[in-house]
Amino acid sequence: MSSTRAGEVEEPVAFFLRDVELHGKSERTRAEYERVLGRYRSFLADRSDRAPGEATHRDCTAFVHELRTDPELADSTVATYAAYLHRFYAYMTQVGAFDANPMALVMEELDERIDTDPARRELTVSEMRSFLTGVTHPLERALIVTLLKTGVRVGELCNLDLRDLSLSGVSGYDLGDRPALEGRRDSLFVPAAPSVGESYNGAERTASNKRKRDTVVPVDEELREALLVWLAIRPDTPSPAEPLFVGTASGWGRRLTPEQVQRVVRQHARRVGWYEKGAGVTENVTPHYFRHFFTTHLRERTGERGVVKYLRGDVADDIIDTYTHNWGGRVRETYERHVYELS
Repeated sequence: MSSTRAGEVEEPVAFFLRDVELHGKSERTRAEYERVLGRYRSFLADRSDRAPGEATHRDCTAFVHELRTDPELADSTVATYAAYLHRFYAYMTQVGAFDANPMALVMEELDERIDTDPARRELTVSEMRSFLTGVTHPLERALIVTLLKTGVRVGELCNLDLRDLSLSGVSGYDLGDRPALEGRRDSLFVPAAPSVGESYNGAERTASNKRKRDTVVPVDEELREALLVWLAIRPDTPSPAEPLFVGTASGWGRRLTPEQVQRVVRQHARRVGWYEKGAGVTENVTPHYFRHFFTTHLRERTGERGVVKYLRGDVADDIIDTYTHNWGGRVRETYERHVYELS
């Protein structure tokens, strides 16, 4: 990349925004950069009358502190704003307009628990609730509510069998015969074992689970209702594994694949403007986005890193054993008290 001398850039923010547009970033991303950098520029003017190119590490630290004290901003939003500023400075330093990036140290000090990808779309529970009003097909609604309420990956969703689901008071289905579900009402068992191409529970799998350990996730009343409506119309299946989610159109009665679930989510995301061709992976709402949504909102509501990490299936043996043994107490109680409502 060619070097740009500092004196050649009269207005660094405008220069950066023009380059962001030339690099093909989506209109939404450009607008977010402009809003955050405008706020930062106003902050500098009020604090020290410095321009962005003259700001110090202390100026950046003070700006992030101000963001954190704003009651309207969640922790994840603060981290996102900080990452926008970091990328602005990194780019301007790279092209030679600035001598250094004063945000570099600030980013190292930011809470590592927070997703700091500035391109990631951030949706509120209210927005997700509105989105779900347009998802009425029993299968599609069950798929999306399961993703949102459990944080499972799309491959893990597709690998679920009837035996992995425990619903109290339900008859007529071979539900919940996993030993791990014994005595655990309204729960979902997400195994670590299935791998793509492997025969598991009598059926070859088209996706892999990526959990470090088996996990039992509570099923709250909203998810229970969505699953009951789906089970009432679920087609019979030729698979001996009795997959939980099967096709109702092409591939009637056969286990859904990750690609089919992705198409369902993409169709509904496009309906509300949450999927744009050419946008980055983290800008579009996909099945993986729902895992991010689950993690962000449940963590902010509970303040419990361990419980959320257990539910996601990403913790080490010693930590996961703690929550496995206290599943009916701390895990389920924490989940049911704090999980968001979507209807």
